[in-house]
Amino acid sequence: MKRPRNYADLLKDVLTEEELTLLPRSFDIVGNIAIVELPSQLMGRASLIGQAILNFHKNVRSVYAKIGPVTGIYRTRKLSLIAGEDNPITIHTEYGLRFMIDVSRVYFSPRLSWEHRRVALQVKDGEIVVDMFSGVGPFAIHIASLRKALVYAVDINPYAYECMKESIRLNLKRFKGVVVPIKGDSRIVAYAMSGVANRVIMNLPEKALEFIPYALKLLKSSGGTIHFYAFGGSDLNEVIQKLKTAVESSRRRLEEVICVRRVREVAPRKWQIVVDALIR
Repeated sequence: MKRPRNYADLLKDVLTEEELTLLPRSFDIVGNIAIVELPSQLMGRASLIGQAILNFHKNVRSVYAKIGPVTGIYRTRKLSLIAGEDNPITIHTEYGLRFMIDVSRVYFSPRLSWEHRRVALQVKDGEIVVDMFSGVGPFAIHIASLRKALVYAVDINPYAYECMKESIRLNLKRFKGVVVPIKGDSRIVAYAMSGVANRVIMNLPEKALEFIPYALKLLKSSGGTIHFYAFGGSDLNEVIQKLKTAVESSRRRLEEVICVRRVREVAPRKWQIVVDALIR
């Protein structure tokens, strides 16, 4: 019997030709959990598709389908079990670092693995970093594993905070630096920790512009670096200009764009974009 090239090969005798063309070509695997986005036309076939994923990916024990977009201040989405074990908690590995993740209660994207590392590699020993929307702590933990830095990792989601504390424990032996987890609203934290940071990470693309005044409040009076994430189209300069306007409105100056790049495509002709900027 010919070995299947992918999970879709296992469904050739089960789905119609039209249904096969609708199958997603890729999906996220977080630890041993697969999370797939199915078009409405395939929801009636969800259990068959989920079982095919389990059969092809032997390391996967649970398959969930996305039900709706990421919403709310906790940045979560509804998931529906379509195959395997109903257990949304897993351990995910990036660059040898281990993260505890409850996929039903926290936001995490395995597609940001290289981005977590890219930012961490820019940090220098001795820096103080604030991650305003830390989730389970991937940016913070990557940084602490590479640099003798102090990272304040803030998140308003109590479940993300608990996962972050466990993730810190799982990686503690690899740390050169320190991660301080904080459960709270980063806007309030900005007033409590005004002027402490050499670097601020702002991975909340849908609302990051609203938080620019708070990010700038966190930066030292002499300035520092921000990693600003936003959603945008093909024109990267448009994102830079929005950031520049927001910075100037807070009476600071965007001195230099260190880097601007598309991180990942989130919809047709729509990207998550990052701007690394030096602020004075």
